[in-house]
Amino acid sequence: MKVFVFDWTAYGESIDKFRVNGKIPRLVRENFESEVAINTYKNHIKAWVELEKQGFDGVAINEHHGTPFGLGNSPNLMAAALSQLTEKLKILVYANLLPIHEPLRLAEELAMLDCMTNGRLIAGVARGAPREYNIFNVPMSESRGRFNEAFDVMHGAWTEDRFSFDGEFYKYRDVSIWPRPVQQPHPPIWVPLTGSKETIEWAAAHDATITPGVFAGPMREDTIRYFAECQEKHGRKVQSDKICIMVDCYVADSKQQAVDEYGEYLMYLFNTLLGYDQVWQDEVNKKGYYSSTAFEHLREGTKGTLAEDGTVFNEWTMDTVRAAAEHMPMGTADQVVERIIAECDDAGANNVLLVCNRGHMPHEMYLNQIRRIGKEVLPKLQAHHVTFVPHAEQRLAAE
Repeated sequence: MKVFVFDWTAYGESIDKFRVNGKIPRLVRENFESEVAINTYKNHIKAWVELEKQGFDGVAINEHHGTPFGLGNSPNLMAAALSQLTEKLKILVYANLLPIHEPLRLAEELAMLDCMTNGRLIAGVARGAPREYNIFNVPMSESRGRFNEAFDVMHGAWTEDRFSFDGEFYKYRDVSIWPRPVQQPHPPIWVPLTGSKETIEWAAAHDATITPGVFAGPMREDTIRYFAECQEKHGRKVQSDKICIMVDCYVADSKQQAVDEYGEYLMYLFNTLLGYDQVWQDEVNKKGYYSSTAFEHLREGTKGTLAEDGTVFNEWTMDTVRAAAEHMPMGTADQVVERIIAECDDAGANNVLLVCNRGHMPHEMYLNQIRRIGKEVLPKLQAHHVTFVPHAEQRLAAE
């Protein structure tokens, strides 16, 4: 099994001190502390270098805008810096947000990164959070069309000697990019599937690796089933190497110690970061980010998105953390290994993204997790090989 650590590069100090009447206002220049940002970038890059020393397969970094949830506004910049400090570590940019960028420029940047990493780049693509469409003044109703066209532009630029494109949003004539990707025909394509049916269909059509849903449960299961159905239409059977899941974990000497140490950072994630400047589902629906059929593949009653599922944003307490920890990979190394393997087996995923540094976790605490996971958990995960996708097989058996 391939094991990555997913890192949002959250702002390195709590923003709770800026609350006014219990609420976080939109942060402005006077709230920004440059020294905190400097240390955030420096410390996270140091941690990613440590991942290679510990033998992890890769690191996953992503793109968000206008939020302390993650300072990876340009993950390609972060990947470029890391490329010169590592030799083996895969760098998964998860993901460049295609509809809010100029796609030919992205194609060139990713070709550069593939050269700079000597073919270690994994190119994740996504549509992005609805909030980001407000920031960049891109109509949400154009999201799907821009995403599809942008990838076609990138793919054509990577694979064709001379490339032209005449779309609704992008037009190019007789382009030949230089440099070219090391990996041929292009770097591997990964895409997160957090709801919409159309993205699942797109992933199957392009034989991309998927991350189905944020949490285990009906949405992930239904996503995998529909992905299998779509893959079959393209003459392919779903392989475990094409499925990846994300798992929060924390290794300690006991489950209680894990709760005590990690609890405040999980509470900060749910009580502060996830809700910051959030665009809620009713606005998203009005502006056309999702189609009317986006969630048809989900069973009745299943929530399609984080913004739709208001329970995610309920106030978390230490009691919430303790209850969640009973079902999460939190505790001793053996407990963490057992839970992660069980979740990967259930999803049929031979790739896993571990999240072990929520919020403003101190640098040394993050490094300690990387080292403990590296020594006590990683060898057992890498020795485990998932070959069976049960939800895909259950769908076929039911036909």
